[in-house]
This record gives sequence, structure tokens and C-alpha cells, in this order.
Amino acid sequence: MLNVSIVIPAWNEEERINACLVNATRQTVAPHEVIVVDNRSTDSTVSIVEDFIRDHPDSPVRLLHQDDSQGLIPTRNYGLNHATGDVLGRVDADCMLKPDWVEVVSGIFTEDPDAMGATGPVVYYDMPAKRVGLKGDDKVRRHTYRADGDQVLLFGSNMALRASAWRAIATEVCPDKEDVMHEDLDVSLHLLGRGMKTVYSRRMICGISARRIDTSFASFHNYMKRFRNTFDAHPEHWRRHRTEQALYAAYPALRLFYPVYQKYLDMMDVNPAERIWLKEQFEIAEKEGEDLDDREGSEGGCHTVADRTIADRA
Repeated sequence: MLNVSIVIPAWNEEERINACLVNATRQTVAPHEVIVVDNRSTDSTVSIVEDFIRDHPDSPVRLLHQDDSQGLIPTRNYGLNHATGDVLGRVDADCMLKPDWVEVVSGIFTEDPDAMGATGPVVYYDMPAKRVGLKGDDKVRRHTYRADGDQVLLFGSNMALRASAWRAIATEVCPDKEDVMHEDLDVSLHLLGRGMKTVYSRRMICGISARRIDTSFASFHNYMKRFRNTFDAHPEHWRRHRTEQALYAAYPALRLFYPVYQKYLDMMDVNPAERIWLKEQFEIAEKEGEDLDDREGSEGGCHTVADRTIADRA
């Protein structure tokens, strides 16, 4: 089996970075390394990562600093360029990887030597009806998130590249200094431009926040325009479906409901990022003979059976 590095660009992510690292390291197959690349954070992101490394000396977490340029793309590139795994996973600092994510990703690239990039569906951990939401996201990505006919586009919050594929396109990806493109689509189109195969797996699941929806329509609209801007920068590629149309349709209801649900979570004292994969994590702990309740308590949260029931209902 190929080993997997996980690269996490981070800027002022003190709220979620610890839970992100817990999920990235508590896996059925251990990652080769988990690289957090800090980009001039002004909050406690760095100290939280340093504390995690100190408290988990056997974990493969590394902290790097990218201080030359402010921005996601140079920070992402720095992490990918310094990763040493066979496969390079790339997620955001508020992403919660499903506990079998590394195992699934390793299997994808091990079993298919032609696969150069992979992606999968996401579930929104801070929204209700998670199973329904996951099915809906899976449907949208399988049927509309495509280019050049039926070629898979990678989603930045849940994607992985073969290391050799990244090295082939590392100097070609667009710097996007104007910050008007989707950097994950840009990576996808550079892979496709070299005739590299990208694949989609329904088992490659990541939990993400729906916080993007909690913005003004003007801000949301500008974010959606990044789809068109990215394809305009790559006129040799085309798409049949406009994924953003589905997002536009969902925006009004989600924008109205999201803050209401956050108040509910606060009232119930539920941290959705910590709880999204708690059931699966307990199963891993039972197999390994680990007392997860004690471990959770040492990481700043005391999870009871009642807590887990609330999380399952959410």
C-alpha cells in the first residue's frame, strides 16, 4: 500500500485546527505525515499545533511556516513541495477526515496505477440531516463536477494527488495573484491538460463546515464567479454542467437556516467538528483497546453517551 501525506494550509484557524488534527491522525491506517503549513497566523493557531505535537509525541504531525507570501496557493504549494509521501492529500484546516480516509485514499492509488488525482463527497458537520446532505453532495459531484465531458474535477477540501503528478504540474499551476479563481479547479485542469487521470470515490469522505453559506449574497456571488474565472483562464477546457447553479438554488434556504442551527448547537453545547466521526472513532478505539473517553477528556472535551446521541441526531 502506498503511504499518504496530508497537507493542511492554515491561517488563523484556532477554532478548528485541533479537531482537524485529531481526525487526521485517528485513522484506521496511519498517515505517513500530517503537515500543517502556517501562513502568518495572528491568532493561537501555531501554539495549538505545537501543543498537539507536544501532547502526541508519537503522532506524525509536522508544523511548517510559509511566511514569504500571504495566500492559500503559495501556502498549499509549500506544503505539497515539502511532503514526502507517495500520495499527497490536501484538505482545509476546518476539515474533519472520516477515520478510514487515509486507508481509502491509499487504496485508490495503489489499486489504480493510472490514477493521478482523487476526490470524493463531503458532509457538512455543522448542518442537520447529515446523511441526506452527504447523498445530495455525492449526487451533485458525480453528475456535474466534471470537465471535458466526463473528467473528474478535484475538490480542494477533499482531494489527493499522486506525488509524481504534483511534481509534474507544480511549476505550471496558476499563481492567481488577483485571487479570483478556484485553486482546486486550476490544479484539476492542469492535470487533465497533461492527460492525467482523475477519479471520484464515494468512500473518500470528508466533513467540512457550511460556513461559506453564512455570507452576504454579494460575497457568495463573487465566490461562485470563481468557477467561470477558472475556466476562462483555461479556454482549452470546457464543461457541460454549471455546478454553481445548484449552489445558487440552495443558497436562500441554507443562508436562512444556518445561523438558526448554530444557535441550537450552542444551546445543546455540541461541538459538531469534534462529534462528526465520534461513532467511528469509538469503534477504532475499541479495536485498539484504547479508552477514548479518557483521551477525549485530555484533549479538552468530555464526551458522554448523551453527547454522542445528540451528535447522531444532528
